[in-house]
Amino acid sequence: MPSKTFTVPKIHCGHCTHTIEMEVGDLPGVKSVKADQDSRQVTVEWDSPATWEQIEKTLVEINYPPAQLIQI
Repeated sequence: MPSKTFTVPKIHCGHCTHTIEMEVGDLPGVKSVKADQDSRQVTVEWDSPATWEQIEKTLVEINYPPAQLIQI
């Protein structure tokens, strides 16, 4: 199952993390989304039909674009 961890500089509060988790989590194929307010990191795991491009597009649309992928 593909997964990515990345930073989202616009995370400032619990509402931000909730919005990211709900919007990305609603995409078909997304298995888990964990956003952390303190580190401003988000981890997403998905299977088909979800794609990274679709996840990234959703983040941009809700005004929380990913800034940097983190290798783990």
